[in-house]
Amino acid sequence: MYHPFKMLLTVAGLLASVFSPAAAQSPLESLQTADANRGWEAVGRLNFGPDGFCTAALITSDVVLTAAHCLYDPASGAMVNPAEIEFQAGLRNGRAEAYRGIRRVVVHPDYDFSDLTQLNRVGSDLALLELDQPVRLGHVRPFRTQVRVEAGQTVQVVSYGKNRAEAPSREGECQILARDNEVLVLSCEVEFGSSGAPIFAVYEDEIRIISVVSAKARWEGQEVSLAAVMEGELDILIGEFARTPALETVGKRVAVDRTVYTAATE
Repeated sequence: MYHPFKMLLTVAGLLASVFSPAAAQSPLESLQTADANRGWEAVGRLNFGPDGFCTAALITSDVVLTAAHCLYDPASGAMVNPAEIEFQAGLRNGRAEAYRGIRRVVVHPDYDFSDLTQLNRVGSDLALLELDQPVRLGHVRPFRTQVRVEAGQTVQVVSYGKNRAEAPSREGECQILARDNEVLVLSCEVEFGSSGAPIFAVYEDEIRIISVVSAKARWEGQEVSLAAVMEGELDILIGEFARTPALETVGKRVAVDRTVYTAATE
């Protein structure tokens, strides 16, 4: 798989690993109060058992979008049991707007967790999760998606992360630094737990999701974040979701050498 800027881009690791934050263009704003979080309630924490978490966002009342790599155990390569996942919409200071279990997990069909060429994984690092019950609250409004984006465009990110896991934080202004047909390079700040966080852009006065956070890297001497270009890829994922019966989990189950994986992601 060829990337025009591949020689200049070194992937430092998927966000399942802990690392220092990437350079940001605006400070993170903690959304700890109801006023600060108004309009962002559809962003939530995706919990995996007692310890792990990613970020996800509602795109319909009963479907959330996140990063595919969140759904895999880095030690075994096995997919996480959906029964161990909980979506907490708008979680702030120990209380969420809604708590939902997961009844179906669908990973992009081209995503291969066992591919240690991590840049190859970013372009399909997308997954949809169906909730066990819709979130039908008037103030929790799912986000629409917008797949066409360009280098130089200003975006924003709302995410949970290490040392800020109890409330979302918003970076109100970062940029798409470069893109090819598969990968976006962004200046947005990311850290452990930010995987799957929605990346937003404004279209006709409406906030829409243009991708989700996948990884961090170094590009032209600076720390950056990476995300999939969703043009075409989101349609493929939605098609896979439509073909998958409820109560099923679809994704490649792979065996991963833990030593190799750790070395590749640190």
